[in-house]
Amino acid sequence: MGLPILSTFQPKFLVLRCFRISKFIFFSKFSKIMFFTNSVMGFLLLLCFSLILSLSSGADTITANQSISGDQTIVSKDEHFELGFFKAGNSSNYYIGMWYKKVTTVTPTIAWVANRETPISNRFNSELKIIDGNLVLLNESKSPIWTTGLNSSNSNSVVAVLLDDGNLVLKNGPNSTGNIWQSFDFPGNTWLPGARIAYNNITGKKQLLTSWKSSEDPSEGLFSLELDPNEKQYLIRWNRSQQYWTSGSWNGQIFSLVPEMRLNYIYNFSYVENQNESYFTYSLYNPETISRFIMDISGQIKQLSWLENTQEWNLFWSQPRTQCEVYDYCGAFGSCRQSGLPFCNCLTGFDPRSQSDWSLSDFSGGCVRKTEVQCGRTSEKYGFLPISSTTNKKPPNFTVLAVGSSGECQRTCSNNCTCNAYSYDNNGCSIWNGELLNLSEDNNNEITIYVKVASKDLPSEKKNNGVIIGAIVGSVVGVVLILGLILLLMHRNKRRFVGKTAVEGSLVSFVYRDLQTATKNFSDKLGGGGFGSVFKGTLPDSTVVAVKKLESVTQGEKQFRSEVSTIGTIQHVNLVRLRGFCSEGNSKLLVYDYMPNGSLDSYLFSNEKLLDWKTRYQIALGTARGLVYLHEKCRDCIIHCDIKPENILLDGDLCPKVADFGLAKLVGRDFSRVLTTMRGTRGYLAPEWLSGVAITTKADVYSYGMMLFEFISGTRNSEQSEDGKKKFFPMRAANVLIDGDDILTIVDPRLNGDAKVEEVTKLCKVACWCIQDDEETRPAMSQVEQILEGILDVNMPPKPRALQLFVDDEEHVVFFTESSTSQSSQAQSNMSSSVSQAKSTAST
Repeated sequence: MGLPILSTFQPKFLVLRCFRISKFIFFSKFSKIMFFTNSVMGFLLLLCFSLILSLSSGADTITANQSISGDQTIVSKDEHFELGFFKAGNSSNYYIGMWYKKVTTVTPTIAWVANRETPISNRFNSELKIIDGNLVLLNESKSPIWTTGLNSSNSNSVVAVLLDDGNLVLKNGPNSTGNIWQSFDFPGNTWLPGARIAYNNITGKKQLLTSWKSSEDPSEGLFSLELDPNEKQYLIRWNRSQQYWTSGSWNGQIFSLVPEMRLNYIYNFSYVENQNESYFTYSLYNPETISRFIMDISGQIKQLSWLENTQEWNLFWSQPRTQCEVYDYCGAFGSCRQSGLPFCNCLTGFDPRSQSDWSLSDFSGGCVRKTEVQCGRTSEKYGFLPISSTTNKKPPNFTVLAVGSSGECQRTCSNNCTCNAYSYDNNGCSIWNGELLNLSEDNNNEITIYVKVASKDLPSEKKNNGVIIGAIVGSVVGVVLILGLILLLMHRNKRRFVGKTAVEGSLVSFVYRDLQTATKNFSDKLGGGGFGSVFKGTLPDSTVVAVKKLESVTQGEKQFRSEVSTIGTIQHVNLVRLRGFCSEGNSKLLVYDYMPNGSLDSYLFSNEKLLDWKTRYQIALGTARGLVYLHEKCRDCIIHCDIKPENILLDGDLCPKVADFGLAKLVGRDFSRVLTTMRGTRGYLAPEWLSGVAITTKADVYSYGMMLFEFISGTRNSEQSEDGKKKFFPMRAANVLIDGDDILTIVDPRLNGDAKVEEVTKLCKVACWCIQDDEETRPAMSQVEQILEGILDVNMPPKPRALQLFVDDEEHVVFFTESSTSQSSQAQSNMSSSVSQAKSTAST
């Protein structure tokens, strides 16, 4: 065994060893020299400490004469990643893997595992070392159980280095620039920035991202992500065969079915295709951001980023969006129910095959019968249990029979010992001779499947027994006891209803008193507005949430739940995620993800916080994307009606999230009436609110444009000056554009001119276009998004009529001078064609 590499645990053991060596030398070789001085002992100890320091300097590398064992680790140069032995959860097995050094979770966040399929039980008798030019893991018996598998010709010079990007590499010498092997080519369940998931165009070999089997078993699970080079898309498959999700084709910027993955200020995605290979990769604009992409045990791919201030992983996006879209998530005879927790349940008459696996969210084993069906005997030994499933997720592997009725279909299944279920619908009779897979319950497009179940396990048997027992008790005790029992049951049912925590779609239905406890009786107020007040709360699982108490909600219980369920299905990286709701009497509350950086106004208009120009521009772009999603990509168009900095929230990475979307309808706003029925915010309201015409998405465009001016100036559009006069910034910005003055003179002075001229100009032009008086001349938010992304160009639009006059003070109305008006008219003439051209380009 070579000289071990030191970990954080190693120095104290080496010091002890040095002391023992010194003690040995003192009492043996020099025992006759009784006057042996302390200086010699000190020299020996100093030599030992020097050895410690020299070994620690190479803590990111394993050389040919070194190894790691036990609690020893190596750490990347800037301490981003650490590699060593670890245990997965409460398992007794050990693995060699790497984890995030700077992520302080209860258990390490594992980014890569070497021996996924072959764990060890004793880490102190096992070691990772270089043998014949390969990195090899030896188990307790010193047998190799994992190796890099190279044919190295210069084995003595090979070293293993852990890099700061999470890539473990083998090099031909510490100064070599090339890698002869790298862990990036052998991903597990985690895809790190800079790595790739590729397809070899020559050999046809796929590089897979595979889920863990469970939280305590990193071996390959059933779910995998792979690249389809023919359609330039990514696929998720179950058991390497059944496809259940696709990203859609790559269009040069994004995958068509994953709008969340478009180019943004956090992740830079790119697709590469050449003669040898095709692959997708991504990087981070801010290298200090800690992010990972995982193929989760849930069968969903997830993008997460680490929030330093809250010390937790933040889910950036996930696909498929709902858990029950994952193929066969609950295993055989298990049913996935999106409207309940847990998602997976065994059918009546069935139990989990492995309860321990189910407790670890590994449902792949499915369910087995409580009682085996007595085949070949009378039908009284079993019956059929009706269950509901969706037509678009009918369990696979069924046989269609040509029978004329439901009764005949049932008799066919009854007479077939291998038949486990049947259904009869417009498509005829279908029977399942094997296991029922991919069962999913929903309220839409239901079909009924009848599952063969032993009679003793059918609910009707238990119900009959209950009736008999009830009759006996009733005859003995009498009418009084029966009435008492009824009252007791009514009381229990009432308690059960009040205390219920159900799920509507993917939303949790909270109990009011639980939210009252979570928010400490609504004491920690985060803010408020036209829709109600928002309070900070902490759920029992330590999740921090924002709880909004709605005001003036006019819908009844059923309509409110319906509207909230619709809002809950909307997911986008630039929209605040709704977690759940509460509806008890007049109390209507919504529970959202908590945004640690609060609302945008606290950054724009505060001297304590300052956003640089790059961040402001990206927030403007992200907000536009969120509004595009609401206006054009939701099933039903959603008009926000109250766009302002207070309703743009910022997560831990300052990613903008549009809040309060969909609430205008919830609180009963009438979009066809005048302003008196509207509780929006003065200064951001479009002129049509005063005209009484029906409100369209262009009202949000107007509000967005007014907000853009505030991005530029860092102040409210109408701000009181020291001399008591009001300054209207949009007018000033429009004049600077028309006159051709230095655009940076209007930028927030706190930035000291540190802004891109072309971006400031672009935001000014877009803002002026958005606040046109006639809503027909305003752009759609999709056009705004394309302009900010650089896909469309735009010149100076006409100056809005609203800017033709402004209030100089409370008593005087000041108009533009003749020269200003003529310049505006000239600009309006010059821009008619450019606006039309931009619209035409966008529609194309």
